[in-house]
Amino acid sequence: MPKATRPKSRRNIAPPKRNLTTRVKAGAVPSEELGQTFPPIRLPLQPPYPPAEAKSVSEIPSGPGWLYEPKWDGFRCLAFRYKSEVLLQSKAGQPLGRYFPEVVAALRSLPQRRFVLDGEIAIFSAGQLSFDDLLLRIHPAESRIRKLSAATPGTLMCFDLLGNDDGKLLIRLPLVERRQKLEEFFSTVPPKGMVRLSPATKERSQAEQWMRQMGAIGLDGIIAKRLDEPYRSGERTAMVKIKRIRTADCVVGGFRYAEKGGAIGSLLLGLYNQQGLVDHVGFTSSFNAEQRRELKKIVEPLIGPPGYTGHAPGGPSRWSTKRSTEWQPLKTKLVCEVQYDHFSGGRFRHGTKFLRWRPEKKPRQCTFEQVKPAVKALPATTDNTFPLELAG
Repeated sequence: MPKATRPKSRRNIAPPKRNLTTRVKAGAVPSEELGQTFPPIRLPLQPPYPPAEAKSVSEIPSGPGWLYEPKWDGFRCLAFRYKSEVLLQSKAGQPLGRYFPEVVAALRSLPQRRFVLDGEIAIFSAGQLSFDDLLLRIHPAESRIRKLSAATPGTLMCFDLLGNDDGKLLIRLPLVERRQKLEEFFSTVPPKGMVRLSPATKERSQAEQWMRQMGAIGLDGIIAKRLDEPYRSGERTAMVKIKRIRTADCVVGGFRYAEKGGAIGSLLLGLYNQQGLVDHVGFTSSFNAEQRRELKKIVEPLIGPPGYTGHAPGGPSRWSTKRSTEWQPLKTKLVCEVQYDHFSGGRFRHGTKFLRWRPEKKPRQCTFEQVKPAVKALPATTDNTFPLELAG
């Protein structure tokens, strides 16, 4: 068995806006919130154990030998159980169990008494996956956690089995065998509980259909895995991910200078709200050195109000202590098109990619309407979980 190692920190590669979303997704949440160590558990695989990861590609791969799965918009989670002991581990090797007591209880109630599962904790609310509700679960107050675990319960969508009830490790088996054992594992698990089998298919056409459904329920993308590969802990060689990418036209309401050299560090993006005010919704900083110098010639002549008349950019926070408080407001004359993957909570979840200027676009055409889901959400289920036609 490969020696379990602690994943390397991703602190230096996160985007400048290190808010709760990016910190939790990267696993770099303060130790006082996520805890520091795991107690020992009598399993051949011990936490923290680096989960297998996926390499980003632009298209769903075709041909034989692939297994396709929905990419859930949640927290990656390895679940360890030995008898009454249950441990939940985040992608970056941090304990998650105290924030999802309902998932721990559900795992403890399963008929199998010894296992290691790989999956994703997600929350389904009002017909869609809700990452915003998921973020609220990372809270220091136990009373708040208890309340939210009842109001917005998490579901562990399981897509791999690393150790089974007889104590054997499965990580060296090819995925085709691990998937068979995973389906056998779930043959005795209640189908509508908080621990579920994530759907999978060998048909590319089904994966394409899931891609088309993404706007309806908020899926994060598609994962494609090689059926002949063992479990590659901490590696990106056995599976790929295809994420849902969209574009939006935004008004540039301000900018920040780079820390050194006086070049432009990032453009601050805005959208007009229903009251006709400009809300700050994110940033774009995907420029090379030459482009940053050229940006100075474009934006500096426009320095001045109004900038953001609604929600304005903030300064340093608990997640971004090194970020400058200084930003320059701009006259709302510039419109640019950016590429993004997620929009939730009134902002782009991650940094965006600058595509082009839109001189023919009027700034007031840059509204929140363009970032709303293109299709209606699926009806919410009676138990506030996932629609059965997709989740199984």
